[in-house]
Amino acid sequence: QVQLVESGGGSVQPGGSLRLSCASSGSTFRYYGMGWLRQAPGKEREFVATISRSGYGTKYGDSVKGRFTISRDNSKNEVYLQMNNLKPEDTALYYCAASGSNFAVAVGDFDSWGQGTQVFVSS
Repeated sequence: QVQLVESGGGSVQPGGSLRLSCASSGSTFRYYGMGWLRQAPGKEREFVATISRSGYGTKYGDSVKGRFTISRDNSKNEVYLQMNNLKPEDTALYYCAASGSNFAVAVGDFDSWGQGTQVFVSS
């Protein structure tokens, strides 16, 4: 398992942008597929985006396609989520997670989780 720490959450108006970051400790980061998932109050945890070990492959949840971009920097052991055109329904606790699979999309496919960073979208 890897240790993951998210940052970059906050409050933003609809249409605004935020960039989330996730830092990993250790030297095994590049061996993990990485993902972002979120959980809104009263709802189940939801897949947002995943990126392959190399960073060349990505997948997105339908609700964020065209607005969010996941990326990673294996030299820094970090993964990012650029969120544009944010909507009130994007309000949630956002988690960074690591998987032994290259393109994990199911919540159960992720083995290590951060504590989450809160995103709040409201006018």
